[in-house]
Amino acid sequence: MKIEVAKVGYLHENCYVLKKDGCVLVIDPGDEYPKIKELIGEDKVVGVFVTHAHPDHVGALEFFPKELIYDKKNLKEGKMTLMPFSLEVIATPGHKADSLSFYFPEENVLFTGDFLFKGSVGRMDLPTGNLQEMKESIKKMEKYDSDITIYPGHGPSSSLKEELENARKMLGLEE
Repeated sequence: MKIEVAKVGYLHENCYVLKKDGCVLVIDPGDEYPKIKELIGEDKVVGVFVTHAHPDHVGALEFFPKELIYDKKNLKEGKMTLMPFSLEVIATPGHKADSLSFYFPEENVLFTGDFLFKGSVGRMDLPTGNLQEMKESIKKMEKYDSDITIYPGHGPSSSLKEELENARKMLGLEE
């Protein structure tokens, strides 16, 4: 799987375009559809995944057919396959009640939206943000391979191991 990123909008949100066997998944099309379309090229979009419904992550959704959009409303936690893509949907509330992360086990990569960043966790002071839910989401991630590469909604990628350590310190979860 090839992972490309378009930094879009005034908050430089990471919109990911995943390519495999001529098919594309788009994660968090936040804005600037022409940039996203350029990365998609001639490949077939088979799904558009939304980590959470803040405006900087969904601003370009209108350019995609509704039947291709996957979010908290029509996704359940667990494993799924969409054309050549195999992934696990993980509910990770804390930043926002509808927050989801998408884990691709074959590639050992996790798309976290605004749940986890390099060196930080998502804000919890916005509507439906919740400190206790964030702590529970962090604990849930401890069962996953620490070598997973995380791709956040903003900023550079990192490792799950490093960001769980950072999150435990920030949230007072150190053992």
